[in-house]
Amino acid sequence: MTPPTTSLRRCSAIAAAALAAVLAGCAGTPVAQNGEAGPTVGTPVATASSTLAATRRAAEGPVPGAVILSRDGSAQPELVPAPPLESDPATASDVTHADAAAAAQADLWARVRGGFSMAELDDDYVHKWEQWYATRPDYVARMTERGGRYLFHVMEEVERRGLPTELALLPFVESAFNPQALSTARAAGMWQFMPTTGRDFELKQNLFRDDRRDVLASTRAALDYLQRLYSQFGDWHLALAAYNWGQGNVQRAIARNMKAGLPTDYASLRMPVETRNYVPKLQAVKNLITHPEAFSISLPALQNHPFFLSVPIDRDIDVALAARLAGLSLEEFQALNPQMNKPVILAAATPRVLLPYDNANEFVQRLKEHRGPLASWTAWVAPRTLKPAEAAKQVGMPEAQLREVNRIPPRMLVKVGSTLLVLRAAHATRDVDEHVAENAMMVLAPEAKPMRKLTLKAGRGDTVASVAKRYKVSAAQVAQWNDVGPRASFKPGQKVVVMVAAASPSSRSAKPAPSKRPAAKAAAPAKGKTVSAKGKASAPKAQATAKSSKKTVR
Repeated sequence: MTPPTTSLRRCSAIAAAALAAVLAGCAGTPVAQNGEAGPTVGTPVATASSTLAATRRAAEGPVPGAVILSRDGSAQPELVPAPPLESDPATASDVTHADAAAAAQADLWARVRGGFSMAELDDDYVHKWEQWYATRPDYVARMTERGGRYLFHVMEEVERRGLPTELALLPFVESAFNPQALSTARAAGMWQFMPTTGRDFELKQNLFRDDRRDVLASTRAALDYLQRLYSQFGDWHLALAAYNWGQGNVQRAIARNMKAGLPTDYASLRMPVETRNYVPKLQAVKNLITHPEAFSISLPALQNHPFFLSVPIDRDIDVALAARLAGLSLEEFQALNPQMNKPVILAAATPRVLLPYDNANEFVQRLKEHRGPLASWTAWVAPRTLKPAEAAKQVGMPEAQLREVNRIPPRMLVKVGSTLLVLRAAHATRDVDEHVAENAMMVLAPEAKPMRKLTLKAGRGDTVASVAKRYKVSAAQVAQWNDVGPRASFKPGQKVVVMVAAASPSSRSAKPAPSKRPAAKAAAPAKGKTVSAKGKASAPKAQATAKSSKKTVR
């Protein structure tokens, strides 16, 4: 049995954290977006990352003397009475076990170490990465300090699923626990999801948000994916290799080794250099976390309680305003809510924000007291294909600002149905509806160059194909402009129409492409003149007597 003093120390640590969660709650009747009972604005709701260690160990029963959340999920405190002090004397093994448990309850790193269960890997690759980290203490310090924001939540999810806690360290390998990380291959977030894989695991990616960077959604998806891979391969090292390289590639590598009569474990497979280093890199991180002193590494102190709360919102709100109401810098706010692609949070698609414990109540209180609009931006769907200048005029904002906020390059059209972020009218009260918030996309198309008509006089031997080649257009276009077939020939002196770009230097001089026959440069026709297909101008009298014919010589 645990001595009373040890029990009290253990209880006080959990009670303090649990009490903070309870005090963060607010009274009120919550209403969800779908009309069912649910959280309302101003009521922080404890998610998986705010259930504390007591919920994680629900099967063992509540810790005596601790204030915990009620079992029905409401924000009412429940006091579990402590047992009487008269108890049987504790044995030495009981004391040792209790001390270890108390340490794990107080120290997040101890909790992580306590759940390691993957097979150990010890080879030259592991030693190389141990050396790499050990010689970069500043990098390790930044990485672990940043990871401290998210590690408790990841541990909650890992332990809830009964998975090895080494998986909680995988974001150190993937992104150094940076939820804003974006690779050259377009993998995003702290779990580094590719766009297609992210969609496979229900990570929404649209104009307003990218759930691959969402702390809660990406963690759920990553652990779903890893569990699926483990079910397929039955080995965590192979599952991790598949997470990095793709399950099909790993399966084919296993099949090759089986056919050749070779072992099929991770170390025996032929794989790319990145994947060969992937699991050893995780093992090196594990070794550093297990024995930091052996590598002269100092880990930041991480307490075993939630860093953030999930706070619901039910109105569109500017990102900058939300950060200010929470008493956070924009950078700090975005570190917990990195999935936002635009400067506004749409409640229909992102009905909650993550805030540090100490800032959640501040946000709730200031939100209640705020007077004035919450959002200065909204979504606008283009009713037809428009030039950005036309779209800017319709929504009443400068074209330069519209281009900048929506990242519209020069000489591009906004296609019909595209969603643009635009300034919200001062009197507007309606938030963006769910359909637009969930499906917002923008499609651009290059502007068509202005064209002008050039009338030519066919020379001897001119055909649709030869004229098309000379003016760098397609034969089908020449045929269409002259109402003839694509293989037609023109009679000498016959009028031939060619459309050229008005803005280009070649169109102003009407300079055709070089042909195998010697030909004069074609010039833009002066008033009362036509230009021959070979580039020679004719007098007005000759033009007047020349008869136009659409007949072709075949």
